[in-house]
Amino acid sequence: MLAWHFLSEDKRLGYGDGRLVEVGETLECEGELALCDNGMHGSVRLIDALHYASGPIVCRVEIEGDVIEGDDKLCGRRRTVLWMLDATRILHEFACACAEDALALVEQPDERSVEAIEAKRKWLNGEVTDEELASARAASWAASRSASYAVAYSASWAASWAAVRSASRAAAWAARDAALAAARDAARDAAWDAAWDKQNKRLTEMVMAEHEKEGV
Repeated sequence: MLAWHFLSEDKRLGYGDGRLVEVGETLECEGELALCDNGMHGSVRLIDALHYASGPIVCRVEIEGDVIEGDDKLCGRRRTVLWMLDATRILHEFACACAEDALALVEQPDERSVEAIEAKRKWLNGEVTDEELASARAASWAASRSASYAVAYSASWAASWAAVRSASRAAAWAARDAALAAARDAARDAAWDAAWDKQNKRLTEMVMAEHEKEGV
């Protein structure tokens, strides 16, 4: 079964396993399979895989062997990486887009939150420093604490967030949090599933475009 899976920057399995993951290599688990406990995991939808991401390395995988399916993830005996790419920049850009979706639902969004997203985009292009981004993030957080439409402002805060020493890992967390906040806001006027599907479509298109561009 085709699925998505994220790895940390070192491309090694987590939870004390430590095996290096390489394209084309099949890794297998031992013992009784159990979702969330033992197995080679993944998600059919990329947005769901992001929810469990340990880092920014996105992998297109095939999962085989006694597959167990849950609501937003699955596991099997074996997992083979078909291709992978470093999605750090994509995730940061995705977080900004999600935050903009959330703020678009606000009639007069707080300028501090708008500026935080702008600062994040400039940071991605090397136009502002880590310190300047942190300042914009702090201002956005202040806006989120005072705004009546707090979830929208929380999305902009999440999008602007990046840890100076682990920015690539922070990308996955920022993207996940911004997408969740934006979907919650959209669900005020539409079904949660529709909002989540929209974010999944956007993220999948961004990843696939980069995959085709790089030919990885």
